[in-house]
Amino acid sequence: MKTVKYLFLAGLFSLMISSLAAQDAKEVAAIKAVIEKETQSFFSVNRKDWEDSWLQTPYAYWSYSDSTGTSFIEGWAGIKKSFDEYFTTHKASRQIDVAHQSSAVKIDRSYQSIRVYGNGAYVRYTQHVKDDIDRDETSQVRILEKKDGKWKIVCVGAIASYPKE
Repeated sequence: MKTVKYLFLAGLFSLMISSLAAQDAKEVAAIKAVIEKETQSFFSVNRKDWEDSWLQTPYAYWSYSDSTGTSFIEGWAGIKKSFDEYFTTHKASRQIDVAHQSSAVKIDRSYQSIRVYGNGAYVRYTQHVKDDIDRDETSQVRILEKKDGKWKIVCVGAIASYPKE
């Protein structure tokens, strides 16, 4: 009888572990999808989808550093205001704009770490955008929160690799 009890408990434990692993894989896929959506909507000048990728809170944070300088923005109101000009003046098809693409944008990401902590997640990866513009490879961090069943970005940190080799 004890053997049956132990086999039952071992089976139940295995089922719980595999269920948690499947749930984690589902969460990781959802997190990656939000990061992809935020990046693609930025390059395609789709403000609605870009904003939808963010949790619009006073503690939202955006930062970027490359060979030309460093900047950061605190709070969703500041982030939204800072990107106002980009989303109102740039066109995805206009050659003079950052978002211009005469061919498809290819984004290569190499994930170093994705950690899910309940309704929060920490993500670190390197990213290289391949397009008509010579862009720096960046090391990026995203912090996301899950609200109403959806993952949203609350923090972006990107640092460009410099100097270029």
